Amino acid sequence: MAQHDEQGASDGADAPDGADDSGPARRPRRLPVWQESILLLVMALALALVVKTFFVQAFYIPSGSMEPGLVLNDRILVQKVSYWGGGDPERGDVVVFEDPGDWLGPQEDVGPGNTLTSVMSRIGLYPTGGHLVKRVIGVAGDVIVCCDDDGRLTINGVPLDSSDFTRNRADCDGPMVNQCRSDWEVGPVPEGSVFVMGDHRDDSADSSFHICRNPDTGCEEGDEYVPTDLVVGKVLARVWPADRFSVLHRPEAFDALDRALQD
Repeated sequence: MAQHDEQGASDGADAPDGADDSGPARRPRRLPVWQESILLLVMALALALVVKTFFVQAFYIPSGSMEPGLVLNDRILVQKVSYWGGGDPERGDVVVFEDPGDWLGPQEDVGPGNTLTSVMSRIGLYPTGGHLVKRVIGVAGDVIVCCDDDGRLTINGVPLDSSDFTRNRADCDGPMVNQCRSDWEVGPVPEGSVFVMGDHRDDSADSSFHICRNPDTGCEEGDEYVPTDLVVGKVLARVWPADRFSVLHRPEAFDALDRALQD
């Protein structure tokens, strides 16, 4: 009897491994093509939103204030991680920032006007409105003076040769108002702020334009500075039109300025 039981147990152990008595395996059911298309679209939009939120964002140039480098309707990519980890904008960086307070005119402050453009703006395919692009001229602690005998800005007493990257019809490297006889001085730039100017000096309502020269007009001292908290990031490249694609580099003039300030 014991032998019979043992043989039975042995017979049971010899059954093929992985035997499946439930019949042939079923193939996973595929989604209809239209559902797959919607799913892929949603995934693409989600990826674009993540990229825009954390890495890069597309903007367009709403004016000629950054000519000759950036012209009206150029599309640019802004690197949002530029100043993560405690980094701050440097002199010479071209940055996009939120309007610090009525700097934009009504024609420049153009954002999404309907649901479609609102969605496009969220993924960087349509202007968000309320942003400006300028070049950083002064950082915390800097004193900026306009101008020396050659019409150049000076930063902490060192002249800045901006002839390679600016467009200027005036006799000096000063503000949009073109009053070269009315020299000005600002600074030291407060901690957590920057002083910015457009490369098209006489067509840019920038920091130099917002200097409070007469408090009776309702302006306040400090209106000319941009808090670094409002800086979205550094302009990485111009991507449209395609024939004008280029990566933006910091002008050599600012490297020379840094070396002179360190001497």
